[in-house]
Amino acid sequence: MSRTGKQPVSIEGVTVSVDGSKVSAKGTKGELSMNLLEQVNIEQGEGELVLSPANDSKKARVNWGTSRALVQNIVTGVKNGFSKKLLISGVGYRAAAQGSNLKLTLGFSHDVNYQVPEGIQVQTPQPTEIIVSGIDKQLVGQVAANIREYRKPEPYKGKGVRYEDEFVFRKEGKKK
Repeated sequence: MSRTGKQPVSIEGVTVSVDGSKVSAKGTKGELSMNLLEQVNIEQGEGELVLSPANDSKKARVNWGTSRALVQNIVTGVKNGFSKKLLISGVGYRAAAQGSNLKLTLGFSHDVNYQVPEGIQVQTPQPTEIIVSGIDKQLVGQVAANIREYRKPEPYKGKGVRYEDEFVFRKEGKKK
């Protein structure tokens, strides 16, 4: 039994419509929708959504908790949104948001221009700080991972792009 799947999804402050296997949520930040698999049933109650497996097959039980988590992410996204913070460390490393582009100076012979996808906002409050935000949790995480991929933090000096809560394990340099 899925512990995650058993919990109902609270929909306070969000308008949710269930049409067969399609779930749509509309809130203050925007609107998202998704199609559930046929192995999972969804019922809209008073201020909550309850998901359950359609039958007792292994595939239905496997997808039950995952579907509940995806519906929760949609509801949270349209209500509050998601954000990830990236930190840049290194001499001369910096970032600047210019409209729908992010200009990164990461020690290459040229600047990296990252085209920000539709539905994602990128802010640079400081030259060494990037905040990626949006309503789609998967897309926010993917954009942050793509930006980090240009220059991952290296273990000797810690230079590169890292998540705010990421710990970079430092190695000792050469010994004489």
